[in-house]
Amino acid sequence: MSEPLLKVRNLKIGATVYPPGEKPHDIEIVHGVSFDLEPGKVLGLIGESGAGKSTIGLASMAYGRGGVKITGGEVWINGRDILKSKIKDIRKLRGGEVTYVSQSAAASFNPAKKIMEQVIEAAVEQGKFNTKDAEARARVLFAKLGLPDPDNIGERYPHQVSGGQLQRCMTALALCPEPDLVVFDEPTTALDVTTQIDVLMAIKEAIHDTGVAALYITHDLAVVAQVSDDIMVLKMGDMIEYGNTDQIINNPQEEYTQALVSVRSIEHEEKAPTPEPVLSVNNITARYKGTNFDVLHNVSVDLHPGQTLAVVGESGSGKSTLARVITGLLPPRDGDINFAGRSLSPDLAGRSREDLRELQMIYQMADTAMNPRQTVGTIVGRPLEFYFGLRGDEKRKRVIELMDEIELGEKFMDRYPAELSGGQKQRVCIARSLAAKPKMIICDEVTSALDPLVADGILKLLLDLQKIENVAYLFITHDLATVRAISDSIAVMYQGRVARYGSKSEVLSPPFDDYTDLLLSSVPEMRLGWLEEVVAHRKMESAGN
Repeated sequence: MSEPLLKVRNLKIGATVYPPGEKPHDIEIVHGVSFDLEPGKVLGLIGESGAGKSTIGLASMAYGRGGVKITGGEVWINGRDILKSKIKDIRKLRGGEVTYVSQSAAASFNPAKKIMEQVIEAAVEQGKFNTKDAEARARVLFAKLGLPDPDNIGERYPHQVSGGQLQRCMTALALCPEPDLVVFDEPTTALDVTTQIDVLMAIKEAIHDTGVAALYITHDLAVVAQVSDDIMVLKMGDMIEYGNTDQIINNPQEEYTQALVSVRSIEHEEKAPTPEPVLSVNNITARYKGTNFDVLHNVSVDLHPGQTLAVVGESGSGKSTLARVITGLLPPRDGDINFAGRSLSPDLAGRSREDLRELQMIYQMADTAMNPRQTVGTIVGRPLEFYFGLRGDEKRKRVIELMDEIELGEKFMDRYPAELSGGQKQRVCIARSLAAKPKMIICDEVTSALDPLVADGILKLLLDLQKIENVAYLFITHDLATVRAISDSIAVMYQGRVARYGSKSEVLSPPFDDYTDLLLSSVPEMRLGWLEEVVAHRKMESAGN
């Protein structure tokens, strides 16, 4: 066995918190974590938000962001404890021996500089290459990572490439200085499943070809199973389980790991449609003001009472635009919408209070959907006042009923959004929608920003509430696992058109059109070798076999 490239011993990381109305005090967020990483190997760090994954990954660069401090332990790289290094040596380490790939490439690249200039910057600054040689290496990496026109793509600006291409450019940036270690921090989380496949395979091949070691941070076990040699499971700053990928995936020992492995095991039996739909979208064509092209083309779908229609597709397929048309935020150029037996005004301003009450929406980012200065009780109670005129004890009693329905209870009523977790915030948004007693709720990517275990809980809650309230859901998502878990019918969208539409059993059964087949085959499966099988299958198809 070779000597570890990265050796972490009893790592402790802390931060100072400033609770409202209390004195600032120090807390520990990583509690004595230890692990080794050999050259050329990949260690997956997995766990929910707040588990300490990114904090530990950044500690391998002797860095603590946002006021976080490394308070104890050792971090050895290439035989030296970098926590004892001088600042000039740490600057030499970052961008040289150790590089970093963040979750959002779009937020990490400077929009005013060309891609090539940014990709080679660290390699040149660290003295690894001169500009000419660094550019030559970057072009080799562009080709290795499957980027189009590798000789010239570096001359583009960040906004001139797609999200998946920019994420691969960031991987090229990290590999350009020939580092010994790369920290990948959720590099595919924000990508569509079809794009994620390409980026994952590009990252895996680049790691193999360059022999670099890597920490791969994610909350998705199916993804980490494709790229990692070993996996460390973290929860609230503690190491729960540590072993090779096969053991963690196929024979997890700890209860928490078993829960992560079995996530998305929801069994939802498809319901037959009722005679009359609650929502009928008929031949909708729409474009945004100031543009001269349509983003929706002749879209027609129905949603029945007490059922879930999943609208699925990649970013840019028109899913959220369809939601904007249904809610009246974007009047269509052509077509009409019938809701609860009546024709809806195409414009929000023309809709009645009853229209607004019966058609509610839950947003992707619960953080921005709630007023941070209002308590949970005020937020949930607002629709009760607005639509039903409830006040005082009558209003409070109904808010408590709603809080019980979302499994939070009365004790959360006086809390502010900042005092809630991501899953709790989304539950409050669900309660606020239910307060209006709607016939239909549009759920726009409501679980995409949540950890798998938390998302699983939200999906189960939505299904339970659907049985109680008989509410219909139009569920917008790009996650096929979610679609399988909750839908009764599915509309697959591609470039503003409905590519496939019908009951869940019909849409998910072959024969498939090319796009639906690509979408379904791109959902990561929690088994070793799946990624290679999918890529090999696509190569055979592209070769005409």
